[in-house]
Parts: sequence; structure tokens; C-alpha cells
Amino acid sequence: LTPYLAIRWVKQEPGLTPKHLEEEEEQTAGFLAKLFEKIYMPLFLSFWKRWLFLFAMGLLLVLSAWLVANRTVLVKMLPYDNKSELFIVLDMPEGTPLEKTYQVAKKLADYTKGVSEVDNYVIYAGVPAPFDFNGLARHYYLREAPYYAMIKVNLIGKHERKAQSHEIAERIRNDIYKIAMKEGAKYVAVVEPPPGPPVLSPIVAEVYGPDYEGQLKVAKEIEKLFKQTPGVIDVGIYANLPQREYILKVDREKVRRYGFTEDMIVKTMRVALAGFNVGFVHSSRDLYPINIVVRLDQKNRTSLEDLLSMKIPTPKGAIPIGTFVKVEKGTAEHDVYRKNLQKVVYVIANVNDSVGSPVYPILDLSDKISNLPTPDGKGIEILYTHQPELEDRYYVKWDGEWQVTYETFRDMGIAFAVALTVLYILLVGWFGSFRMPLVIMSPIPFTLVGIIPGHWLMGAFFTATSMIGFIALAGIILRNSILLVQFAEDKLLEGYSVEEALLEAGIVRTRPILLTAAAVIVGAFVIIFDPIFNGLAIALIFGTGASTLITLVVVPVLYYIIEGKRAKTLRMAPAVPIDEKPEKKE
Repeated sequence: LTPYLAIRWVKQEPGLTPKHLEEEEEQTAGFLAKLFEKIYMPLFLSFWKRWLFLFAMGLLLVLSAWLVANRTVLVKMLPYDNKSELFIVLDMPEGTPLEKTYQVAKKLADYTKGVSEVDNYVIYAGVPAPFDFNGLARHYYLREAPYYAMIKVNLIGKHERKAQSHEIAERIRNDIYKIAMKEGAKYVAVVEPPPGPPVLSPIVAEVYGPDYEGQLKVAKEIEKLFKQTPGVIDVGIYANLPQREYILKVDREKVRRYGFTEDMIVKTMRVALAGFNVGFVHSSRDLYPINIVVRLDQKNRTSLEDLLSMKIPTPKGAIPIGTFVKVEKGTAEHDVYRKNLQKVVYVIANVNDSVGSPVYPILDLSDKISNLPTPDGKGIEILYTHQPELEDRYYVKWDGEWQVTYETFRDMGIAFAVALTVLYILLVGWFGSFRMPLVIMSPIPFTLVGIIPGHWLMGAFFTATSMIGFIALAGIILRNSILLVQFAEDKLLEGYSVEEALLEAGIVRTRPILLTAAAVIVGAFVIIFDPIFNGLAIALIFGTGASTLITLVVVPVLYYIIEGKRAKTLRMAPAVPIDEKPEKKE
């Protein structure tokens, strides 16, 4: 299609003759010839300069990798997205009445109303909020108790505010924490909707063991370590602590003596605490009838003494209920979480901008957690990728964003390795050499020389989209290498020396290689400001720029070193014309 359109559309400018085109081409070629001769020839003619250059390129690659190892460039599954809402999750101590929980939630919500980017809020106290993409994985639909509350904070439109939702969350988090702790909250967190696969929390330590009470003890020690670690915030435990339970046992002899039944006491207590529907109110203003519920006022049912002081009518007069019951103290049953049928206690946390990625606190905390004492004296075994097969000792398995990050980069790495293997086989078949594909594929790792420093300059995380950009660049860089090598091999068949063939390849193929790189850079620039895909854009822009410049020098030098002898043999072999076939030997 391209040649056809060129014939139809490309017109020669008036007064522009083939001679003028040749002169213009010679001027361009003359500049590139001088440039590449100054670069190539010293490297071709000097053994030490060649290896010093390759050593410098290797050092650049090592320094780029060091930026990741030194945590100058942070690795993260996906960067923070700019959402239109935030959530404040509040846990009061078990047994807190609903009214108290609502009061604390109202104070937190009123504080957010003073933030300029906040439009409105909705408080859900005692009932779960309508769960969404985030709440589904974090089990928010189970938050149905008087001591649970959740506040949905709706922000103004993205185009009406300068700050992104993550910046707003970081700004209000400390004040929210101070207000909640002052009011006696057990746990509070400012939660952002995740941009990628939802997880229970960015940092999750799953505690397994032979005894559930022992798991709780280990989890509490891990919670202390989390709170002592800089940059780790919103620490909590997914486990209901044991609650005190009062058991009221009816004295049957007294009940019979006063001439009534046990059922009367049970019904009286139920009406006082839970209420009883006695009828409906029909109103013309309401679509449905409204229940009439008879129940004691809140102030008269907040303590056990109030309930026991209620009087029940008997044939001998009104007598307090406490006369007929005996109070025993016990411990209420609490929820036990299980994962794949194994009892587990979740210790959750988040990270602030000083840490960025949950991967790094996990690496720092693993040694400290493994040294914690356990009830069985065996210590803790740390697991990173899978649950324990048995519950014979205490285990801590890291989950949350770490698990998603590990699986994502592992699977993309395997796919990349398979792709490189297939490319190598294709290149071996095309060039008939096992070493030539290594020369052609050598610039692929050098894309990191541009990608990683590019993330550092832009202050961005190295994310899954950055990895996709790295993989995508492999094909572009291979194309550039093949253009250089194939042109050089063609020139060798025409009788050029190895140095001349490589120099000619650099001169002629530079323009299409640079045009390809420019097209990639311009095309990627339009997504560099997207909060999710800016990693992909940075990888394509900086990786293409650095690897293109390196390809134009590294590939000819490696070709000269590795394929120099074969190239000389290829040059001495007589070329066979297309229309002639070699004679068969009898």
C-alpha cells in the first residue's frame, strides 16, 4: 500500500531535479559520515577503546538497576488514581452504643466539610455502606454492628480542583486520626478506591497457627511492629476481640411463687431492648405505612442496672426483674476468619508517601517478625507466595498489594522470557547463526538505561504499566538492530570491508531509526499525564530515546567483535547473481 500511495500522491517539486536530490542526500550523508567515522573508527581500530566503551555501557546499566535496589525509584503495582471519592472507616471499641459511634463519625464528617475540595458526605453508622469495587474485597458488607461506622466523602469534580484525591487523603489523614483517637476510637483509616485489583489492604500479614488464641497474640505483636515502623499507617487487626456477656438465669421457684411465668420476663426484656411492633401509622404523605415500635428510651437501656430495675406486674404488685434473675458473667463468641478452610488473623496497614510502595516495609519487617516469640517456642516462618500446607506451627504469609505485585511481575517476566526465546529462534533461522541474534538482541536490556532514570527524573513509581512499556520496546529495538545488521551484511556481499559496511549501515539507517523513535516518543507523550498510564509513557519516551542512541553504537561494536571473522568470510565469498544458479558438482 505504501509504494502505491507514494506513486499516487508524492509529487516532485518544480525545479527539483534528481541531481538536486543527490546533492541534498550527499550533504546529509556527509554530516553523518563524519559523525559516525569519529565514533566508529576509534572503537573498531582500538581493542581497549572497544572494551572500555562496553564497560561504560554495562556500568550505566548497573547504575540504573541500582536506582531500584537503592529505592531511589520505587516499585509499585499501580500508582494512585485520581478518584472522586474517599472513605473514612471507623471502628469503636466493641460494645460501644450506636449513638456514641454516630457522634464520633459526625465529628469526623464535619471536619471533612471544612476541606475545600469536599462536596458532601454520607455517614453509615451501625450498617454497612453499599459496597463497591473496594468494599467487596475488604469485606465492608460485614460491617454491621453498633460500633462500626463508615463515611463516604464525595469530592468536587476532577476539573474543578487542582489536588488529586490521593493528595487530599494524605492531607486529612493525620487530623482524622487525632480526632478519632481523642474520642476513643479503636481504629480509623482514610481509604482510597484502588486503581487496580482490590485487596484487603496494601499491607496484609496473614497469621496462621495451631491455636487461635496464640494467633491473636502473635497478631498483636505484629500490630505493635507495624505501628513502630516509619511510613506505615492505618494499622488494624481483622479479628473481633472477646466481649463480656451477661447471662440472666431465671429463678423458677420465685417466678411460680409470685404467680407468673418465665416467658413474661423474657418478653419484657425483649421489648425493652429490641422493641415490639404494635401496629402501623398510615399517612397520606408516605408511600408505605410506618411501624409503631414500643421500646425503652436509649437513656433507660444503656446499663444492666437499668434493665434489672424495671418492674414487672405480679398479683402481689410491681416487683423489679432483678428479684427473679441471677446474673452470670461470661465471654461472647467472636467471629473467626478462615481462608481456604484455615483459621487466619489478618493484620492490615497502609503506607504514606514517604514509603510509597508496600513492598519495602514488608522486606524490612520480615526479619523482625521472624524473631518474635510464639506460644509453641518454634518461632515464626515467613511465607511470601503461598499459604502454609499445615498448621503445625505459626506462619505469617504476606498478602495484599505484595501478592498482586509479585504475581503480575512474575507472569509478565515469564511471558517476556518466552517471547525473547521465540525471537531468538526466529533470528537464528533467518541469519543462520547462533551468535548473530545475541548481537541484535543486545540493546534490549539497555532500554533500562533510559526507563529507570526517566522514572527518577519524573518522580514516578515503576509500575506494571512501566513493565509493559519495557516489553513493548523490545520489538522496536529489535527492528532497529535488524535494519543495521541486515544492511551491513548486504554491503559485505558487495565487497565492502567490515568497517566500511558498518559505517555505511550507520549512515544510511540512522534516519529511519530516528524517525521510528520520534514517532514512538510523540505517540507516548499524550498519555504521560495520565495517573495510571504515565509509567507506560515514561518507559516508551525515555527508553526509546536512550536505547536508540545506544543501539546505533553498541550493535556495530558487538557485531565487529562477535561476528567480525564470519563477516570477513562472507565478504570474500563470491556473490551469486539472482538469475544464475550454482552448478551442481557431479
